[in-house]
Amino acid sequence: MKRFLIGATIVAAAACVPFFLEPRGYVIRVLCITLLFAALAQAWNIVGGLARQISLGHAAFFGTGAYTSTLLLINFGISPWLGMIAAAIIGAIMALLIALPTMRLRGHYFALATLAFAEVMRVIGNSWSSVTGGPVGLSVPFRPDSLLMLQFKTPRPYFWIMLGALVVVTLTFMVIRSSKIGYRLRAIRENVDAAETIGIDTAGTKIIAAVVSGALTASLGTLYAQFQFFFDPDTAFGLASISVRIALIAIIGGVGTVAGPIIGAFFIIPFEELTNSLLSNKAAGVSQIVYGLLLIAVILLEPRGLIALGKTVMTKLSRRKAP
Repeated sequence: MKRFLIGATIVAAAACVPFFLEPRGYVIRVLCITLLFAALAQAWNIVGGLARQISLGHAAFFGTGAYTSTLLLINFGISPWLGMIAAAIIGAIMALLIALPTMRLRGHYFALATLAFAEVMRVIGNSWSSVTGGPVGLSVPFRPDSLLMLQFKTPRPYFWIMLGALVVVTLTFMVIRSSKIGYRLRAIRENVDAAETIGIDTAGTKIIAAVVSGALTASLGTLYAQFQFFFDPDTAFGLASISVRIALIAIIGGVGTVAGPIIGAFFIIPFEELTNSLLSNKAAGVSQIVYGLLLIAVILLEPRGLIALGKTVMTKLSRRKAP
């Protein structure tokens, strides 16, 4: 009950933030992207955190979700909310299809298989120009301000929608983590062979987690499309911009924890924007070098992520204060 009240208070306080920001400003746009990537990292955390299956192919689900809802809107005028449901269903089916042959794989073999899957989707997106628009990409048709069509002139309503999406994905993660599937996934994470020995269906459990994660990621792709209004295959199915970034956020924040992806997103996305704005005009690549060095420093200081690093610092401070 105490945790629920703390969480509800944090969400209520976060919902008030847009009232103190410029409605069309840069800061609120960065916060919207941060919330979206926090939700994406939390969805990835179901597979990568609980089962330690390091997926580098979540961009496949994300891009599919963006294209599904946008094509339904362009060709049939279907609301993006319904498009989001369709995206989630297709994302779940795709996750099932990729999980069936790969869930027996472990470690870097699984990571490479998922990476290849996302690359295949990117190539299809670039080649199938009659449907996806090819390298030219797709633009979401402009409509008047409408909650039904998920379009607004200012980022403020998107902030609340992204926040709501983060809450839904986080609650889903918490429910799974405390359920029987969550305990099975953690047993798989610790030792797959031992989990199979005690009778756990390791492949089936991982497939369920992958399907849920894929469905959530695809539905979040719809929010990205409606927020950005334009995307192309290299953006939506991007390895570095989507797959690696999602995994990195969860790992830097604290993989397998509830707060880790959220802390990781609020650390990485704003810092990335800051280095780009301050250093990108100095010399080519300087901002990326500084950004990369900081991430390396965090991992070297505490491989378990910022949550563990914060606990270590607090413990040392409390020991110094003790008589």
